[in-house]
Amino acid sequence: MRGLLTDAGRALVPPAGDRHGPLPPLLLGLTVVTGLIDAVTYLALGHVFVANMTGNVVFLGFALTGAPGLSAPASVVSMVSFLAGALAGGRFGTRYAAHRGRMLTAATAVQTLLVAGTVITVAVAHGQVTGTVKYLLIVVLGLAMGLQNAVARRLGLPDLTTTVLTLTLTGLAADSAPAGGTAPRPGRRILSVLAMFLGALAGALLLRHAELLPVLALALVLLTATLITVRRHWASDAAWTRPQS
Repeated sequence: MRGLLTDAGRALVPPAGDRHGPLPPLLLGLTVVTGLIDAVTYLALGHVFVANMTGNVVFLGFALTGAPGLSAPASVVSMVSFLAGALAGGRFGTRYAAHRGRMLTAATAVQTLLVAGTVITVAVAHGQVTGTVKYLLIVVLGLAMGLQNAVARRLGLPDLTTTVLTLTLTGLAADSAPAGGTAPRPGRRILSVLAMFLGALAGALLLRHAELLPVLALALVLLTATLITVRRHWASDAAWTRPQS
């Protein structure tokens, strides 16, 4: 237990000279954002994900058989939007390949603007999710999550993809001492799962007791805080900003 707490503490507050610098806690914050946004799209936009593409592929298969409560067009639109966002994220990864701080700053700035656009859209619509508003939100949030996922992949932090937890959970079990493994980074893996869980929980609670707007506003606040934090490292020449082999 003490080892888990120590590893978790390092994930949140990396020691001086850490090869990933402030990136772990920043990506954990983005993982919370993922939970919030998938709560919005699944619970308020008709059972569709914008970050979990495995779920969307499965939902599409279900929807094509006529399963109730699912929409094939919504799943397709979400996947196409996610792919477009991932393409943009790949471009950011190429442009800022030599400096991970600038890569995350640029991508988070765009993602923040996209989520801000959804906040404005919902406010203008007075919280009414019509067909047009629904698909506009799916497209914009899909772009934001695809961008985030692609950039997190380029940053190359193990177990911090910010949107997918299947491999994280698999590694947590398969690499554990009972499985005969060395249990690398258990604290980081646990924190990643916890961050996604807390984001989804907070999003579901807000949707249950409030409206759509507060959830998106909370996601925007977290993204803005991430942007402000990482922007301070734009000109940094610290070791963590360089590409990792």
